[in-house]
Amino acid sequence: MPRTPTSPISTDTDTAPTTLTPPDKGRRRVQMIDIARMAGVSTSTVSRALSGSTLIPEATRNRITELARSLHYRVNVGAANLRKGDLQTIGVVLLSDSTQMISDPFVLGILGSLTDTVNDLGMNLLLTRLQEGRQDQMRSLVESGQVSGLVVIGQLSLHDHLNELALQGIPMAVWGAALDGASYPVVGGDNFRGGYLATRHLIEKGCRRIAFFGDAAHPEASLRYRGYERALQEAGIEPDPRLRQHYLFGDARIRETIDGWLNQHLDFDAIFTCSDVTAISLMGALRERSVPIPEQVRVVGYDDILLARHVHPTLSTVRQPIELAGRALVELLFESIAGAPRRNIALPTELVERDSSR
Repeated sequence: MPRTPTSPISTDTDTAPTTLTPPDKGRRRVQMIDIARMAGVSTSTVSRALSGSTLIPEATRNRITELARSLHYRVNVGAANLRKGDLQTIGVVLLSDSTQMISDPFVLGILGSLTDTVNDLGMNLLLTRLQEGRQDQMRSLVESGQVSGLVVIGQLSLHDHLNELALQGIPMAVWGAALDGASYPVVGGDNFRGGYLATRHLIEKGCRRIAFFGDAAHPEASLRYRGYERALQEAGIEPDPRLRQHYLFGDARIRETIDGWLNQHLDFDAIFTCSDVTAISLMGALRERSVPIPEQVRVVGYDDILLARHVHPTLSTVRQPIELAGRALVELLFESIAGAPRRNIALPTELVERDSSR
């Protein structure tokens, strides 16, 4: 059996407890100690002045405030609350430039894991969905003091904006893929390995015409596709572009997409999908066409949602340990609030073989 390759991504992707060097050192954000040094006062004086304390003479207060404004310094409310032991609410942001809904079983699993973790700490969650064109909403949640920091579910097309927020000092932790050049901490599964394991498993079962269902523009799905390609390459199988079907996570029209693809009557003997929900929909469509699973077509999904072990046939899938996600995200968020060096946590992925691919 060939050795499972490691994910071909930059060294920004590591397992805990590896600590990464913060990127963009030359763009280090202005700290309170910098303002204190320039103003010739103590950091406590700067802190009181920026909070409007009348204990600081008005002239000094105005001078410090103007200096902070000229340097684009923003008070990190989360860090201040952490020092005071007053960390109360964490903001959870669902990105909206996707059709993946809050009712998606995988998203619900992460939210459940976050809720359990936060409840254990005696804190609260503020859940919001980022509306299109309202990217400033994330910054205002923190700067207004409504939340101490953000847990962001997904990246999608907002990678650059998340980088900008991180460089501006907005504390956050993101569920997604560890992308090259990311300035924000990430928790996620090893998507490349997951795609590789699923495809290699199907190849070992004798499959040669393996279809891929996923969104090439999605950071996580793109890495799964790269793992799929690697496994095919190692087996000497040339990918057939007709067997690659694009779809968005959680798209309500997924059944329409599946039917349109199946109606092409392509030659395939296996399907690897980037979500269990899609895999289950595919199995339903195949059954309606009297295509036996796994005798004629083997199917492997991704995530290992609870339903995967209860459908018929039971679904082979790549498991992501959702139960670990909440604690890992909160851990990295606390580090971000405290100003610790950025690091990522890569959660383990494993193939779970069930009846759909046996």
